[in-house]
Amino acid sequence: MNPVRTHAAVTLSLILSAIVAQAQREGLTGTDIVERSQQAFYYAGADMKTRVVMDLVSESNKIRTRRLTMLHKNDPKSRNQKYFIYFHDPGDVRRTALLVWKYYERDDDRWIFIPAINAVRRIAANDSRSSFVGSDFSYEDVSGRDVSADTHTLLREDRVGDVDCYLVQSVPKTGIDYTKKLAWIDKKSFLPRKEEYYDAQNQLARVFTADRIQVFTGGVGEAKKEYPAVVKRTMTNVKSGHRTEVTFNSIEYDVGLEDAVFTERSLETPPQKWIQ
Repeated sequence: MNPVRTHAAVTLSLILSAIVAQAQREGLTGTDIVERSQQAFYYAGADMKTRVVMDLVSESNKIRTRRLTMLHKNDPKSRNQKYFIYFHDPGDVRRTALLVWKYYERDDDRWIFIPAINAVRRIAANDSRSSFVGSDFSYEDVSGRDVSADTHTLLREDRVGDVDCYLVQSVPKTGIDYTKKLAWIDKKSFLPRKEEYYDAQNQLARVFTADRIQVFTGGVGEAKKEYPAVVKRTMTNVKSGHRTEVTFNSIEYDVGLEDAVFTERSLETPPQKWIQ
């Protein structure tokens, strides 16, 4: 056995153990880090409004573009949320609207308005991992996955570019379309910088990247707060070569969204005040 390699391996092991131990001393387990990441990524502000450009890019770089408005509101008394998503174009998805009532640690309620049949349909809970309107993101990727649905393990500290991150492994407690996820979570903002999803053969299947982050201000007066947000994000299907690039434009936090926005009625009669 090469003594130099053995010494290097032992040294690396000790360093990694020290990093994990430090995070644990700070009270941060893998679950804690994922909890804080969910808060930063999905729960910033009391509510949020944004216009979104979604580019579906084929392996040959053919692009299909979709434009939509996304609204969400946090329940101030719980960790529940409500989402309303309205598609402006192109024609094949225009007027399509999605409503999500997200609950903490139980299945969400999801409805979709399909203009071609002029009807509202429920989206079954077991369809939450299916493609979000033909993109490489799932419905669950858009509104978030319950932290308790996975077992989270802090592996080590790592870097994405020049950003210090926690590397956390998340393993689903029940079978879904991936067997594990590796997430590089920014140590300062707790936003996810990169995620890798592995299939049943333990092969890399999808990769999420946070391509651009900006800081926004919400609230008024002394209650003003700053919210870092991932304004450009990409999900790539490694095996097909297809990817989806999403850009958030004109993000506004704490705008005062009413509860009436997040009802089935809004699916058929969209709240023009908020989607224009």
